[in-house]
Amino acid sequence: MAALNGAVENGQPERKGAPPPLPRPLKNLAVQHTKIFINNEWHESKSGKKFSTYSPSRAEKICDVEEGDKADVDKAVEAAKTAFQRGSAWRQMDATSRGRLLHKLADLLERDRVVLAAGFPPGVVNIVPGYGPTAGAAISNHPDVDKIAFTGSTEVGKLIKEAASKSNLKRVTLELGGKNPCIVCADADLDLAVDCAHQGVFFNQGQCCTAASRVFVEEPIYPEFVKRSVEYAKKRLVGDPFDAKTDQGPQIDQKQFNKILELIESGKKEGAKLECGGLAMGDRGLFIKPTVFSEVTDNMRIAKEEIFGPVQPILKFKNLEEVIQRANNTEYGLTAAVFTKNLDRALTLASALQSGTVWVNCYTALYAQAPFGGFKMSGNGRELGEYALAEYTEVKTVTIKLSQKTH
Repeated sequence: MAALNGAVENGQPERKGAPPPLPRPLKNLAVQHTKIFINNEWHESKSGKKFSTYSPSRAEKICDVEEGDKADVDKAVEAAKTAFQRGSAWRQMDATSRGRLLHKLADLLERDRVVLAAGFPPGVVNIVPGYGPTAGAAISNHPDVDKIAFTGSTEVGKLIKEAASKSNLKRVTLELGGKNPCIVCADADLDLAVDCAHQGVFFNQGQCCTAASRVFVEEPIYPEFVKRSVEYAKKRLVGDPFDAKTDQGPQIDQKQFNKILELIESGKKEGAKLECGGLAMGDRGLFIKPTVFSEVTDNMRIAKEEIFGPVQPILKFKNLEEVIQRANNTEYGLTAAVFTKNLDRALTLASALQSGTVWVNCYTALYAQAPFGGFKMSGNGRELGEYALAEYTEVKTVTIKLSQKTH
């Protein structure tokens, strides 16, 4: 999940020091690395297996990647364990030096995905590509893994927690799914609300845990909000993700593509009004037209299930107490947004909504110092901010009895 912090897209005013625009995508990049990275060396998988990765835009194979499983995970964990032994280069490195390496790694990854050049001691960074039931399960069950941070589905998050409890009670933090309410009050800045709700749900083809996938609009402004939202969706340019003019690329894979179209069909059958989109586009690639539904009710699947696609369900509400109850009536609690010019109303909603993050008159406003994580089935623990550091540290109490009293 990425965000242009402080950008107009997030409902924030432009100011000096705002981040520069994202660089243009680089076309025709050569695939440099397809192997497993352990102990600062590239390895083939122990099993000899590979898996293919495909372009969702062109439905063409990009390359074959080494498929790691339990044996490779064991090797990576052993390397990491050795790298953290007392007296090792990593243990002797102070926090400032470690921080410099992490920043250097981040810069190199943004530039060209280089790990070796960052200068980490062997075993500190290990990368094992593979599948959840094999590589993922091996990590979750491994007795020498002390901490797992997972971002993904609630279903898989439960499996990881179960594996942790059955192995070594390793610490687990989870950032899982969301069905995030975006509440637009009648007094809101309508231009801002429409724009933020649009970007909030269609960002990254809708494949985002923070997607504004339940837009609640107060009755007096509902027709106008729907009208403007449809205009936005129809203008969204779908196409090649390597073209700088493109707003929306393809879905990640065929399975997700099929799931989104199936949920769109359920919306039609259950009585929601399809305002635009609702179809795949083109005869090649996994592209779906930006889709807007109005007259959506809480019992419909598109209002309850995480779609993870370019679909905007717009619901109607009458008053504050009603929308609070409806917004909280979900198993998820990741993010929420409120659009209003009334500070009292904004604070009332921010306090009442059962979400780990509440944005007021903005969306996807993520900052390194602001903790991020979910309530309920959206996970536990926090990323970012001081709270995130606590997930990776242990508290130790040392008590010393002095040989004599001091005065």
